[in-house]
Amino acid sequence: MIKPIFLYGQGVLREQARDIDIKDKEAVAALIQDLKDTLAKADGCGLAAPQIGVSSRVLIVTGEGLEETYPYLKGFKRTMVNPEIIEESSSQCTYSEGCLSIPGVYADVTRPSSIKIRYYDEDLKMVEETLDKFACRMVQHEMDHLDGMVFVDRVAPIRKKLIAKKLQNIMRGKVSTAYKTK
Repeated sequence: MIKPIFLYGQGVLREQARDIDIKDKEAVAALIQDLKDTLAKADGCGLAAPQIGVSSRVLIVTGEGLEETYPYLKGFKRTMVNPEIIEESSSQCTYSEGCLSIPGVYADVTRPSSIKIRYYDEDLKMVEETLDKFACRMVQHEMDHLDGMVFVDRVAPIRKKLIAKKLQNIMRGKVSTAYKTK
């Protein structure tokens, strides 16, 4: 079911999400489907459960639509249940990021270049893999949502001052999107 996406300023985006009970397969499957339906409608590359108002550690990412810019993302789709980053590279890279919960705002964010992550996949099988490039970026961005952070928390203070008015407008509901928001 398509859910509204919670915007910057909503409390659920600042909560530390809880592990979801993987024994409740029906609830996990329903949440994953809600995330997929909502992301497809919003036309983004990732979505975490807190962004649809659910404080659970579940996220999805997809390279669909990004293959022209990042050919290595062809076929890249991940559903991650109770993910945890178990290793980060010391090398870092900077990309411009945006977010469905912070529409119209983009800023450079520096993150580790690669990560090793452990999670349950959509079939609730344990997976451990190393990600790099933009796939790594997408996962780290969504992992922040699970930890009560948003990408603007990671930007330089001067940049945050420059976008402060946009953030205030989002919190006041003065924003236009092509998807349902809350």
